[in-house]
Amino acid sequence: MAVGFDIGGTNLRGSVVDIDGTVIDTENLPTPSSLTAMDRAIARIVDKLASRNNIGAVGLAVAGFLDPSCNRVRFAPHLPWRNVEVKTRLEDLLGLPVRLEHDANAAAWGEYRFGAAQGAKIWTLFAIGTGIGGALMINGTIYRGSFGTAPEFGHVTVVPEGRPCPCGKRGCLERYCSGTALATTAKEIIASGEFPVGDSCLATRHAADSDTITGRLVMQCARRGDPVALAVFDSFAGWLGSGLSLVGDVLDPELIVIGGGVAAASDLYYDRAVDAYAAQLTGSGHRPLARIETTRLGGDAGMIGVADLARGLMA
Repeated sequence: MAVGFDIGGTNLRGSVVDIDGTVIDTENLPTPSSLTAMDRAIARIVDKLASRNNIGAVGLAVAGFLDPSCNRVRFAPHLPWRNVEVKTRLEDLLGLPVRLEHDANAAAWGEYRFGAAQGAKIWTLFAIGTGIGGALMINGTIYRGSFGTAPEFGHVTVVPEGRPCPCGKRGCLERYCSGTALATTAKEIIASGEFPVGDSCLATRHAADSDTITGRLVMQCARRGDPVALAVFDSFAGWLGSGLSLVGDVLDPELIVIGGGVAAASDLYYDRAVDAYAAQLTGSGHRPLARIETTRLGGDAGMIGVADLARGLMA
């Protein structure tokens, strides 16, 4: 079996995944902030899992830029790796073959092998979490671009001189369509005065402490019928439809899978987003539409995918 790691800015999670893509054992630790501590934490989790399971390889799903060979992590904003040969470093430490993969690509591979994209020829993953991650697969192969960074759906400019983005640009799609964007849009709607504070628990919370407004809170309030939260999801659905139409216009995929943490709230936006996609796609009404589905593997997709890729390294 193989271990797949989901390495986030807060938590380091390693899971044993069998040949059928089933997670059978898991260990967690807080994500370390230094290079040496990261090595030790990964080794500690692998050792614990190996004490209970027969482990033959290790895979890491990394939120950051990798070189095209997936040996070196060039930059990971929430992790201590800066132009580090992580694959070689960990293979020497663990004594096992190691596979690195961009987290969105790893999730896409998981969905392709065991989830919503089985059998698809040309398809994309649109992963909506704190930001937007993207992946493109063509005939069973992950497309990386010339330098290993494609595709960056979340950083297409959709509003010139719009909301500032941590990437350094303004008006990126993920500033309007992500978990972070849910909170930003809620604050803008509340500030507009369109909804009186007494009519919205979200507005009331904002008046008391605006820092408590999060994407998760907006989802919770939307499920309770809060008018501000519902307006936020109207906006979100429209932007998601625009993003999906951009993907459709450029890549013409047969399938787009919506993943990431916000996929769990798809009942709040899916139908409106698909309608917006269909309406904005070039040639709408005169061409086939891509199937739009949500993830089947949920938050485990990246770990399952990278473990399956790592299994291919076993002698």
